Amino acid sequence: MTALLSRVSLPLLVLSAVLLSSCRQAPVTPPPAPREPVIAVALGGGGAKGFAHIGVLKVLESHGIKARIVTGTSAGSFVGALYASGKTPFQLQDIALKLEESDIRDLTLSSQGFLAGQKLQDFVNRQVDNQPIQAFPRRFAAVATAMDSGRKVAFNKGNAGQAVRASCSIPNVFVPALINGVRYVDGGLVSPVPVNTAREMGADIIIAVDISARPSAGRSGLLGTLDQTLNIMSLQALTRELAEAEVVIRPDVADQGIADLEARHRSILAGERAAQAQLPAIRAALARFKTSPVALTPPQPALR
Repeated sequence: MTALLSRVSLPLLVLSAVLLSSCRQAPVTPPPAPREPVIAVALGGGGAKGFAHIGVLKVLESHGIKARIVTGTSAGSFVGALYASGKTPFQLQDIALKLEESDIRDLTLSSQGFLAGQKLQDFVNRQVDNQPIQAFPRRFAAVATAMDSGRKVAFNKGNAGQAVRASCSIPNVFVPALINGVRYVDGGLVSPVPVNTAREMGADIIIAVDISARPSAGRSGLLGTLDQTLNIMSLQALTRELAEAEVVIRPDVADQGIADLEARHRSILAGERAAQAQLPAIRAALARFKTSPVALTPPQPALR
């Protein structure tokens, strides 16, 4: 009987030892760490009120919130191109405070507009050291409207000044920008704050900056009427795009005109105040991302 038990238990002992050994040797795989989110800033249009974008960028950078993607419409493309090219927010502020109307104003006789736009293009290219967009350290796109088809076009490579010129070409103020035989006008007609473009470029968290004025009574003068008209035309598009952003910053620049360069300092301060107020919302969005399934997946392929 003892011999029989020995013959039966021996294989069992061997099997148990093998199983225990395999359990001890099985590697323990730690859970994957969440990746850092791809942050984008989407800078909206609004003429001279666009200096508020600089104040926003100053606050974001001072709190370690660094965008890897920058999209801009109209005035947002002007500030965005310089920022994406490697300029710091304080350098942007210095450029803004030294900017003269004559630096970007070139009057022309045309039934399509009274500003040619070439000086604006040249000014931007000087500021970005004539780098093409694809050479910028941050991914960038300037949004414009194809005049003959009405479709949105995001310029994310090529001549930076030309792209900004197209994005800023307010109808009946600037002569439409002609690029490869296609006429382009202000991007605000189709994408007042280019949130969707930032998402298409691979952004996880989008901070939208809205400087557009809502339609209101009592606005007068050519530029006031034009600003009112553009706001009415783009209101639905604006609402749709802002709904897709994680955070929306709205600097209080409603009392400033789209051509009021003298208010640039107030605009920058308004941007700073609005960004400071939204820091808790930005931190909350960053915290939500770290616990989301997206944080455990590779970033979306970026569109250049």
